[in-house]
Amino acid sequence: MTSAIHTSNLTRKYRRIAALDGLYLDVPEGAVYALAGSNGAGKTTAIKVMMNILTPTSGRATVLGIDSTLIRGRAFTQMGYVSENQRLPEWMRVHELLSYLRPFYPLWDRGLENEIVRQFELPLDRKIKHLSRGMRMKVALASSLAYHPRLIVLDEPFSGLDPLVRDELIEGLLERASEATILISSHDLAEVETFATHVGYLEKGRLRFSEEMASLGERFREVEITFDRPPTAPAKWPETWMLPTNSSTFVRFIDPLFEAETTRAEIHKTFSAVRDITFTAMSLRAIFLAMAKSGRGASSSQKPS
Repeated sequence: MTSAIHTSNLTRKYRRIAALDGLYLDVPEGAVYALAGSNGAGKTTAIKVMMNILTPTSGRATVLGIDSTLIRGRAFTQMGYVSENQRLPEWMRVHELLSYLRPFYPLWDRGLENEIVRQFELPLDRKIKHLSRGMRMKVALASSLAYHPRLIVLDEPFSGLDPLVRDELIEGLLERASEATILISSHDLAEVETFATHVGYLEKGRLRFSEEMASLGERFREVEITFDRPPTAPAKWPETWMLPTNSSTFVRFIDPLFEAETTRAEIHKTFSAVRDITFTAMSLRAIFLAMAKSGRGASSSQKPS
């Protein structure tokens, strides 16, 4: 599959601190890729390097086939970029900003612009400085969608917004998802789980995990075993079991490579007097919390390619 974004050993240091530490990332064309991670994980730094706002200390990033250090001018007519801290010309009215931007984008679509203005209920005659934060984000997104970009990059776009505005922005974004690749950074896992097709987890500047959402959900399960009599903990837990705990009546663990028959067979091999086995699907947040607590990625993508 062709990558809309590819990074190879991408590193960005601020003096001795590595905000990005040898990042290998692939965002497939057509994906809605959520780059998740806590505040300070390196998400914004990664995006700024990709957009040529920052230069890498070492390594390489390509965006739509262009080396990130060469992205400028006409290259941006294929890319939309919205950041939570994005500055807009506050002295302009909304319609003035849209009029100013149109000549820079050969594929600017006035019909699509009008459609987005109606959908977001943008107050065209109001000055940007008088808009709420949510409405400013709508203006920023509208100005990044109206020219049919091949890539839309969003850096924490929903941070601090009320749920209604957030849902309106997501709806507007996903209506255009069929014609673009979307990369969205967020620390809110529950938020991105509802619409992302792929997810990567960034921690201390390194990508610990990258996978399609569907396969991720299929292979992670919380497992609970109950017994007819108190179980004896094994001398060595099976290597694939994450965070095993036990009491006089049950054993719990997380299986990151779940396959029902294989997992059942491993359980019966490890324990006797098993009364019942329960498999429970996990949310994205629960999966990443388990990975963080276990101190190991179940499927690290930090490797050369």
